[in-house]
Amino acid sequence: MSLNINSTVKLNNDVEIPIFGLGTYLAEQGKQAEDAIQIALEAGYKHFDTASFYFNEESVGKAIRDSSYDRKELSVTTKLWNSDHGYENALTAFNKSLKKLNIEYIDLYLIHWPVEGRRKESWKALEKVYKEGQCRAIGVSNYTIMHLEELLSECEIKPTVNQVEYHPFLYQKDLRDYCKSNNIILESYSPLTKGQRLHDEKLGKIAKEYNRSPAQILIRWNLEQNVIVIPKSSNKNRIIENSKVFDFSIKPEDMERLNSLNENYRCTWDPTNIP
Repeated sequence: MSLNINSTVKLNNDVEIPIFGLGTYLAEQGKQAEDAIQIALEAGYKHFDTASFYFNEESVGKAIRDSSYDRKELSVTTKLWNSDHGYENALTAFNKSLKKLNIEYIDLYLIHWPVEGRRKESWKALEKVYKEGQCRAIGVSNYTIMHLEELLSECEIKPTVNQVEYHPFLYQKDLRDYCKSNNIILESYSPLTKGQRLHDEKLGKIAKEYNRSPAQILIRWNLEQNVIVIPKSSNKNRIIENSKVFDFSIKPEDMERLNSLNENYRCTWDPTNIP
């Protein structure tokens, strides 16, 4: 699969966003977050993922504004937090995020979690800001098939993206296939398992065969499936290393080896039982 750091995926509304980006969870507001984005920009990243819950939207926005890139060349995602669900609350939260980022528009706005009893009204609010042109695309995060079925049965505008924890140790094939069949792009957060499985023996063996780091193998595993991947880091060397995944591909038989690592292992919260 031929890709480069500028490769994009086309969403179901024809908007294109980079298939590779930087996650900013735990990147502290201020110098740490700004420096991480500056390093990433220098390495060729053009996609940046934040959220109101990360408390660093101001820094993300400042780094974007201070960059030498034209705004249209960069993609910014942020998200609606759980306590901000409901129609009016979601509209208020969106405007707060837009103000904190201090950029003309948001490229992708996601519902962060499928909060029980309130997510339907929240989606209507996202449809409104999308129609008004304040964001280029809307989507969801941590939605299971059940949550997507509910949304698709009543939405006016289909979600473009479902951002979930996704890596070989949590190979959510059914969810991936469901999203694909409904023209929803899967996006992978915590693709590196927060470092918890980087020393896995089987993963390490495959990485050694390709003369790559385990982290690079996990990122490329996502890319081979046309899954958007946003590894997070504030460390210069790791930010650069994570971007060096476009000069090799993983053989189909090795993709199967990686798929077989699945054990439904989660390093983040589990949305499965959210009604």
